[in-house]
Amino acid sequence: MLLAVLPALGPAGPSRPSGGSSRSVSQACVKKSLIFRSNTPYPTDIISDPGGRDLLFCVRLDDPKLNYFQQPQDIKESDFVKFLEKYGRHSFLAPLQVQPSFSAFYHAGDPILIYFESSSVLSMLRQPVKMGASGLCIDGNPAGFLDSKSTSCIRIFADLSKSCVTDPVLDAASYYRGFTVLKVPVNDIVVQSMKVNITAVSPPGAPHMKDNICTNVVSEVIYEIEYSGTSGIQSVSVRFKVSNISGNSTSSLQQHFTMHFWTRSLSHTLPRSGNPGYITGAPLLIANSGAMQHMSILWSESDGSCSQFFRHTVQFGRNMRTGCKISLSPVLEDGKCSSMQQKLYKAFQGMNGTEDLAITGSVHSTQAEEWMTILIQKCSVQAVNCTSCSCMVPVTLEIQILWTKVGLLSNPQSQILGARYFYQCQPLKFLNTSTVPVTTVVTFTDMTDWPEPPRGQPQIYWKLPFDIFFPFRVALNVERSYRGDLAGYFLLILIMSSIFCF
Repeated sequence: MLLAVLPALGPAGPSRPSGGSSRSVSQACVKKSLIFRSNTPYPTDIISDPGGRDLLFCVRLDDPKLNYFQQPQDIKESDFVKFLEKYGRHSFLAPLQVQPSFSAFYHAGDPILIYFESSSVLSMLRQPVKMGASGLCIDGNPAGFLDSKSTSCIRIFADLSKSCVTDPVLDAASYYRGFTVLKVPVNDIVVQSMKVNITAVSPPGAPHMKDNICTNVVSEVIYEIEYSGTSGIQSVSVRFKVSNISGNSTSSLQQHFTMHFWTRSLSHTLPRSGNPGYITGAPLLIANSGAMQHMSILWSESDGSCSQFFRHTVQFGRNMRTGCKISLSPVLEDGKCSSMQQKLYKAFQGMNGTEDLAITGSVHSTQAEEWMTILIQKCSVQAVNCTSCSCMVPVTLEIQILWTKVGLLSNPQSQILGARYFYQCQPLKFLNTSTVPVTTVVTFTDMTDWPEPPRGQPQIYWKLPFDIFFPFRVALNVERSYRGDLAGYFLLILIMSSIFCF
């Protein structure tokens, strides 16, 4: 077919011959507002309209002279071997499957590899993210090594009664069962020593429908991954938050996914908080089982809940106060007061807990004399395991820190004298309470006993006259009196001379 632009001679469509004229080429035309591009190897022309009328894009039809298809070449039996050598191959050649090569250890940002034992399939650990303005979940996003972050997205279910029990994204087991995490990348066979099992912390049951409500639906997944330099991943644990979805015509669920990486060997990377005394605003140094880290307190999320991983760093000399709500959903089924108390105590002190506090800011983990034990005063009331009784649970933690300045007055150094974790408890009357509001307070008290200022050499006490011009007036008066005396003596001599002369 020939593509060309011809002047509008009438309605679009095949043209008809008129009396006394030759038949025009049959053509189909459309408005020029539709833009076409000819990709044929043959030249095309645009015909201008002398009258200035609109141009139409026309396609010529049913003209064998304008057929661009080439006449196929006849192949004789004698030419068959020659053409077979030239064109005798498969119509489609699959590209070579190049196996991906991995380094000896994970680099920051590398995808984390997982291994399915039953099918011997190597894959990647995923962290779903949202797509576009709709925020729908995309499950193909790989989780990056050392990339601690949180994502959220929305899932929509057309038939919740079916998806509740069949969709794996709603079941907590699909996030840790059936596969293991590899410590380091592999290039050949996966051995048992390279596999790290995922430990589920208080895993919920499988989702199920009840009264048109899908229960035990996963709403938040939190992976906690411990790593150790080039040795790779050491342990992986996962926590869940579940919720219920009503089985309406079209149901939706917002899910949250968190990746948190941590290591035990922080003692070699933590900077000093002073040299030797603490600097105001520097992190407070603590140790747990020899591992040095920063003292921290609870962090409040945007919805008011307490974050399980992110915490505020306690800074020396700065009082702090935070508040949030701790979810008790994993221990509701247990219903024991002791379980609730232990969950709240662990949330207050952090994931790794706290044992010792550094006295100065330049302390080393091997210097036992530079560390002090933190006094912990918990609730004195014992746990009561009964459904009708009230349970005393900690709701406030006050971290009291006493410090002082030592050394020379010209360059005093701040050091800590003592610290105490003081818990305040309240009775929890209803054991089925889902959340408990808690508060953390940090106070620094200066205990410096300043000495008397040192005595120097005795100073000479100069008593000056009140009038600064007094010395000058005295000298002037002395001169005036001296002149007066000379005049008196001269007058007396004249009188005595006159008497004796007569």
